[in-house]
Amino acid sequence: MTITVYISQDTTAVSVGAERVATAFVQAALDAELSYRLVRNGSRGAFGLEPLVEIEMGEQGRVAFGPISVADVPSLVTAITDGEYERHSNYLGRVSDIPWLENQTRITFKRCGEGDPTDLANYRALGGYRGLERALTLSPQAIVDEIKVSGLRGRGGAAFPTGIKWQTVLDAEGEQKYIVCNADEGDSGTFADRLLMEADPHQLIEGMTISGLAVGSTKGFIYLRSEYPRAQKMLERAIDVAMAEGYLGADLCGSGQRFELEVRMGAGSYICGEETALLNSLEGKRGVVRAKPPLPAIEGLFGKPT
Repeated sequence: MTITVYISQDTTAVSVGAERVATAFVQAALDAELSYRLVRNGSRGAFGLEPLVEIEMGEQGRVAFGPISVADVPSLVTAITDGEYERHSNYLGRVSDIPWLENQTRITFKRCGEGDPTDLANYRALGGYRGLERALTLSPQAIVDEIKVSGLRGRGGAAFPTGIKWQTVLDAEGEQKYIVCNADEGDSGTFADRLLMEADPHQLIEGMTISGLAVGSTKGFIYLRSEYPRAQKMLERAIDVAMAEGYLGADLCGSGQRFELEVRMGAGSYICGEETALLNSLEGKRGVVRAKPPLPAIEGLFGKPT
């Protein structure tokens, strides 16, 4: 029998040891002649338990061990081989029963940790790209109307209604419009965006593409802070996958509609977390705040509705 083993990826530029644990597991499994399939899944955000090792146990579901060090790996493999894994000192039980996770209702982060973050098949199996596929059957106004009804609001502090912002850009005149994701996330201790981009990048890609369809934009940019090299790697890999499979590019899912996306790295400026300073930076200018009005929804990136 071949078991599926999930080992969380390192999540920051400073390693928590996951790469070393994965390397040690491969060698220990080879020595023990253990048949396995290794998946490097995204983090669930429980950094106190990482490196976290999860093993698919059939009807029992996924069971977890953590935090696992390189020194723990041989005994873990032995416990798995002998069927005595529940007695291992790092055994945490079923993933869904870990108290820190059990008490959460995950919406945005529901796919984080469930599999390889850039694996399109895994994303689709967990419900990914259904929203985009449905959006391709709707008119731009119909998409915006659904966003209005949903009550979705921005989470940057102002809680501005997303539907109103999208309606403004849809109604604005302009041959070219842009979708810009502010992924600078410069405030101290705010790592929610980083976790999402590292552990479920296709979700951001899908959301931006739907936004593009809604307002008539064919081009998007993700402005990412320079301190997030892991997020950059995952996003760029996921964009390449989405392009190859037709979820980005000149012919979205065979619909004839277009949307292209690229990552642009910031240079460490805190002020570029403010939207107009960010737009200046994207244009290659000094990152300083613009006077408003005009609002970026009317005159944003390169003077176009954004």
